[in-house]
Amino acid sequence: MSTEVKRMFKVLSPVERNGKTYWQRLGTGFPNRDESINLYLDALPTNGKLQLREVDEDDLTAGGKRGAGSRDAPPGGGGELPF
Repeated sequence: MSTEVKRMFKVLSPVERNGKTYWQRLGTGFPNRDESINLYLDALPTNGKLQLREVDEDDLTAGGKRGAGSRDAPPGGGGELPF
């Protein structure tokens, strides 16, 4: 049995508000055997900009959940992200 850790990605889009940049999570990505990546989007960016980042330990733990006051959460965001 393989102990290989599966890689997972988050799809983010920069949102400019009040002179600051916030990062909105728009979806998830999973690698294929041929090293291509499938993206599953929950929303589309209004500015046409996407960034793909590998999910890290902070994203997987309770401490990695972002609240509405976080730099990474858009202002007035819906509280904690489910990721």
